Amino acid sequence: MKYTHAAPKRRLLTSALLIALAPPLAAQTAAQDPVPSTSAEQATNDDPAELDTIVVTGIRASLESSMNIKRDAQGVVDGIVAEDIGKFPDTNLAESLQRISGVSIDRTSSGEGQKITVRGLGPDYNLVLLNGRQMPASNLGPGGAGASSARSFDFSNLASESISAVNVYKTGRADNPTGGIGATIDVRTARPLEADPVVSLGLKSVYDESNQRLPRTLKGSDFTGELSGIFSQSYADGRFGVMLSGSYQERDSGFNQASVADGWLTFAGDNADPGCWQCLPQEGQGYSDRIENRPGPGDIYARPQNTGYSVNGIQRQRTNGQVTLQWAPTDNVTATVDYNYIEQQVQVQRSELSVWFNQGAGDSSWTDGPIAAPIMYSEDMVGSDLSMGGARIGSETTSDMLGFNVEWEVNDALSLEFDYHDSSATSRPSGPYGSAGVLGVAAYIRGNTTVDYSGEIPIVNVLLPAGVSQVDPSQALVTGSVFQNSYNKSEVEQLQAKGRFEFGDYSGLDFGISTMEVNNRSASAVMQRDTWGGVGTPADYDDDIWYNDSMARYFEAFGNHDNPMWTDDFLVFDFERLRQAAIGITGCPSCYEMPTEFTDDIRTREKSESAYVQWTSTFGDVMPLHVALGVRYEKTDVESEGLQRVGQTITWIAANELAVDYAPEREFTRDTGSYDFVLPNLDLKLDITEEMVLRGSYSQTIGRPGWGDISAGQVLQPVVRASGGEGRRGDPSLEPLKSDNFDLSFEWYYGEGNYFSVGYFRKDIENFISTTIVREEPFQLNTPVGGAYWNAALAAGCSATDGVCIRTYIFENFAGQPGVVQTGFDSEGNPTGGITGQPGDPVAGFNISVPANQRSDEVDGWEINVQHMFGQTGFGVAANYTMVDSGLTFDDQSLGQQYPLVGLSDSANLVAFYDRNDWQVRLAYNWRDEFYAGSGPRTDPNHVEAYGQLDANVSWQVSENLTLSLEGINLTDETMRTHARHENMVRFATQTGPRYMFGVRYKF
Repeated sequence: MKYTHAAPKRRLLTSALLIALAPPLAAQTAAQDPVPSTSAEQATNDDPAELDTIVVTGIRASLESSMNIKRDAQGVVDGIVAEDIGKFPDTNLAESLQRISGVSIDRTSSGEGQKITVRGLGPDYNLVLLNGRQMPASNLGPGGAGASSARSFDFSNLASESISAVNVYKTGRADNPTGGIGATIDVRTARPLEADPVVSLGLKSVYDESNQRLPRTLKGSDFTGELSGIFSQSYADGRFGVMLSGSYQERDSGFNQASVADGWLTFAGDNADPGCWQCLPQEGQGYSDRIENRPGPGDIYARPQNTGYSVNGIQRQRTNGQVTLQWAPTDNVTATVDYNYIEQQVQVQRSELSVWFNQGAGDSSWTDGPIAAPIMYSEDMVGSDLSMGGARIGSETTSDMLGFNVEWEVNDALSLEFDYHDSSATSRPSGPYGSAGVLGVAAYIRGNTTVDYSGEIPIVNVLLPAGVSQVDPSQALVTGSVFQNSYNKSEVEQLQAKGRFEFGDYSGLDFGISTMEVNNRSASAVMQRDTWGGVGTPADYDDDIWYNDSMARYFEAFGNHDNPMWTDDFLVFDFERLRQAAIGITGCPSCYEMPTEFTDDIRTREKSESAYVQWTSTFGDVMPLHVALGVRYEKTDVESEGLQRVGQTITWIAANELAVDYAPEREFTRDTGSYDFVLPNLDLKLDITEEMVLRGSYSQTIGRPGWGDISAGQVLQPVVRASGGEGRRGDPSLEPLKSDNFDLSFEWYYGEGNYFSVGYFRKDIENFISTTIVREEPFQLNTPVGGAYWNAALAAGCSATDGVCIRTYIFENFAGQPGVVQTGFDSEGNPTGGITGQPGDPVAGFNISVPANQRSDEVDGWEINVQHMFGQTGFGVAANYTMVDSGLTFDDQSLGQQYPLVGLSDSANLVAFYDRNDWQVRLAYNWRDEFYAGSGPRTDPNHVEAYGQLDANVSWQVSENLTLSLEGINLTDETMRTHARHENMVRFATQTGPRYMFGVRYKF
């Protein structure tokens, strides 16, 4: 524990800051036994004007402040308070919030906290505010492949240095904006008239071990830096204040991932439909004798679409800046203007090795049912492609937030507040290759391919041609390519007016009105070349564009990475040189750059008006009962318009791939919706004793649908399979989720900084939005599958499952006929080109994903917290555990329509610390149980497996002004893994690495 002496004025300013951040707060100081003094000193100390007070600072002070937020709040509120201005507990706000009971975080592939789940409700249903204002959120989705429809705020955009506190409101309150069913998270920044004058500068050096686990062409700098600074000062006897803060961070990191990225094709074991060419053959048919422990009739099984590995280098630059001006012309009026700027640029370089399957004949062995997963899986291949793609992904997100606030204490009974802000967040491509530039590369040397799915990561074994021991640059060439241009912008304009009237009996009435308009735009365009048979020949490419590497050495954190059966050799290449080579061969520069004209453009406006009143009072003296009774009215109008591509034809471009061809003209559609709600709340707090509190709350809250769910227009996936295609569309008339929330908790504050609490919560939620799959025939597109040319090939002896045979027959017998265009031959002599569906051919069916308000269910659980300081030893511990339960879970044994809740999981935290004299040491372990994270491309589940991480922080206050710190993240080098219906059905297995930071902070 660290003790400092503060003058009265400084103490008052500090208290004012804490009260402003989280009203109402208890005093943040703890008086200790005074140090013996001389009689002269005692005489001086007896003078109230000269009296000094001992103030607790550091980790202990932060935890005590957080405890007081919880203790004194209306409803169930948890919070985190900075140890000192510019010194928030973690470098990432999401990683700080995960220490709060009931709060779990979603991590990026690089392992950094990004979004939060509260009490089982995912990121889209938790509202994030900045100083009480709704924050805009934008991003380009996973891999930059399209603007995300999520409302969730990405906490990795926000540096922690300028944050003074975060309050998590777990129960609904009339004076909080709507949108957070799980919680409303209010991020508070410091104010110059409420804080001590300070000039502070921080430097940090970051060493990320994940960056060391990359090929040399993808690796960034060994050490990167962070710079932050804060200036806060008041003038004119405290009437005018200025605060400036800024930070700049560079981080070079990486992640390596094994995956079945294109998902698992799932079937019932008794499916005997002869048209299901992707199913396993029934007993006695086809190659059924090569199947060991074949899935039974009552089982569900799945076959992989592909299996691959990627190594990914990430470079990130993040800039945050804030200017706050305050003016108090009189004692009862304070005006505040603040501007916040956020900029984050991310560049990803990726190299891949993968194999694709056609669900053909091969050997396999399977686990026992009812979910039968492959143990060993193989398919017969001759001269197929060993794929080694590469990608360059670049995105830039910027946010501008300008706010104006006036607080006016009209008299002792009435106070008023006016607040306005205009904010925007924009995400766009940051590099010359667009938001995602992908070059497919292949060597046509793959024979029979076997994958072992029984370990932590799948192990691929490829039978290479005689005399070939590894892939060689002389065998490789460019195949297909994708260059994406994605754009997302969110704008929020919000006006709030509120006040409080105090009655003579110590009760009060809070009231307010507000209006808010949110505009969200998502746009994209794709340049996709489906030249999967190859661009030119391997001889057209210089061999020094590529070099050989081995995948196994980049996955050492997984136990089976050294399996001798792994065919792990792959080619790393110079992306720009290879792109230029492809341009030279095709003579088409625009084919290998992002398009500038958007082909999909959806713009949605959401306008809300609201009003609230809330009465508060206290009854009784011996056991005071604090009551807050309120109601909020909310009305929202939705308008969405979308520009969509019009499908024209379907062309068969490769053995197992067809593509939608689009007409040059586009359709523009528009739709609307509206809803209104009356949302009551009741909070009761009974002070049983000075140490014990019994709390009960009821509230109604709503959670708004995601932007993609309420968007107009329909989007078809450009790649179609033989069985049909996929697409999606939104519905602006969707109702939001509505939740009846019940909370009951007991809290025991049994000592200085010590408390125990246990709480039960239940949320009865209706209007859950889930995806319904409808089979439709949009645009009446004819497919060559099952058409005249196809049937002629079957009559000539080709199997319906042998796409190469069928294509070869069609090109040899119908080249030049309508819809049959042969372009050449691949390296194995098979003809390449396109076969387009003709009038009279079957009309392609598409599985269209449509959101709908499906059902109601409940989420309930328990939260247990304990915090204990071991006297004046400096040691302490804080721990919590959250149990969450719901009927909204995914049933792996069902192939029917399901409505699972994303993010539902138990979680726990354990923090041990030492805080005394000049040293602060903290060990923090965070654990989250397995949870459902949405569906994959084949509508199968993504189950994120249980994950625990140990972090540590050590700081030494060298002097009153200078502090040194050392921080370690993910010290035990944990990996992350996601599977589908069975652990063998891996979706993603990700390795990152520990991260270490050394910091210096100086206060002038």
